[in-house]
Amino acid sequence: MSHKIEIYTKPFCAYSQRAKELLQIKGVDFVEYDITVEQQRAAEMQQRCQRDSFPWIFINDTLVGGCKDLFEL
Repeated sequence: MSHKIEIYTKPFCAYSQRAKELLQIKGVDFVEYDITVEQQRAAEMQQRCQRDSFPWIFINDTLVGGCKDLFEL
C-alpha cells in the first residue's frame, strides 16, 4: 500500500535534512515543501498543526510530527 508523504522543511535545518535522508535511504517517495518558498501553504499548515519546530511530516494528510517522530515509526 502506498502512502502519501509530505514534508515541510526549512533551509539549513538539520532535522529537516535528517528526515529527508531517512526517507531517501528507505526508498520512500515524498513531496517536499520549502516553507520559505511555499509561504502561503506553510501558513495554512502551521494553523493546522500548531507547531513552530521543523520539519512537519504528514502521512496521508495526518500529522505524524517531526524528525524524531519519523525515526520512531
